[in-house]
Amino acid sequence: MQDYLVSLSNDPRGAGLLKKLGLPTPVSLTRSVGGVVAQPLSGHVVLLVSAPDSYATKAATLALEAAGAEISTAVQLPTDHKLNIVLMDATGCSTVAGLRALYDGLQPIIKRLSKNARILLLATRPDAVTDPIAAGCARAVEGFTKSLAKEVGKQGCTVNLAYLEPKALPHLRGVIEFFCSARCTYVTGQSVTLHPPKLTLHKKPNTRYLSGKTAVVTGCARGIGRSIAHRLAEEGVHVIGVDVPAARDALYELCLQIGGTPLVLDIAEATAPDELAALIDNKFDAVDVVVHNAGITRDKTLANMTELQWDMVLDINFAAIARIDQTLLNRALMHDAGRIICLSSISGIAGNFGQTNYAASKSALIAYVEALGRGVAPRGITVNAVAPGFIETPMTQKVPVLTRELGRRLNSLAQGGQPRDVAELVCFLASPGAAAITGNTIRVCGQALMGA
Repeated sequence: MQDYLVSLSNDPRGAGLLKKLGLPTPVSLTRSVGGVVAQPLSGHVVLLVSAPDSYATKAATLALEAAGAEISTAVQLPTDHKLNIVLMDATGCSTVAGLRALYDGLQPIIKRLSKNARILLLATRPDAVTDPIAAGCARAVEGFTKSLAKEVGKQGCTVNLAYLEPKALPHLRGVIEFFCSARCTYVTGQSVTLHPPKLTLHKKPNTRYLSGKTAVVTGCARGIGRSIAHRLAEEGVHVIGVDVPAARDALYELCLQIGGTPLVLDIAEATAPDELAALIDNKFDAVDVVVHNAGITRDKTLANMTELQWDMVLDINFAAIARIDQTLLNRALMHDAGRIICLSSISGIAGNFGQTNYAASKSALIAYVEALGRGVAPRGITVNAVAPGFIETPMTQKVPVLTRELGRRLNSLAQGGQPRDVAELVCFLASPGAAAITGNTIRVCGQALMGA
């Protein structure tokens, strides 16, 4: 569905009218097209800023150069040069006085940001230091990040944070390439924590991409799941598409388009894990990626909710996921360095009226990925959750106009996201470039005010 405010705000006459009416003027967001390329930042000038005593600058420089970027400092760039990528190493911010580097480094350049600019900050993991003041200062960078994202969001700019420690420095490239590119269009105000992988696989340089891998995507016949399947296939992944019998025709059409394998299956059935396992064992030996996208809503206030409505949502949205994962992991049907990605929701973070069952199931996934991620880390498998906000899908088109407009506008970018925005994050988390990210829940919501 067309967002008329976006269309009007990017027309000179329409923008003036919206301002007179006091309405939001969201900018057109730049989105990626096609698959990942070898040097995604080629042709881009990156402003690299470092706080004193920071330790990630050298690794960030090497990662940026490998990604094809041209690196500059504020002194080297003309004062009228518009900035579209800024990376700040704030790992040296370990004292209250040291936090001044955030102001000194970024305040002078904020008005020079171009539309759709990207800012990425690097900070020390608070749990990786013992000094309470240093831990507090590390966490201060997150508050700074979230607030700055709200200030620059009206220009379509994103601001994100990567927490790390020295041992995670070799894994920066994938993180930098994603958060400094158009692939993170609707991901802003977020922090990810890097954990050095316990299993290191010897890989050729190009194996951070996904070509030749196999992925299971549940609930993929329509909406976000369909976009995820298309995006993975675009990277050369063979997709095993799973959906319920009612979606059989749409599922077969999708798999025909992307060269995938359809599996008509209701994941709520007790036999579902065994049926999926049998297909994988017989045709693929094992899989590399599992994307748990299937889910349902049965919205009612708790006072009016039936036992069936409660049980169905918790079973499909949480228990069925755990059953499938347990089966695939116990039967060695997932390769080492595999990826498990669960679709949570901002309802699971903030709660939502009439969704006690849904919010409980999606909140459960947040702790589930953190705990499971620790358990499978020795095999190099990562487990993460993606929490979409208001995404423009056929489902949200049926939402009443006022509710739909509130969903679109109550975020830092003042507009809804696209299914591909979710698929881009899923694709990144599925890649070898995200090997150091596990146990994280990352929102794709334009920094929605709900749960912020």
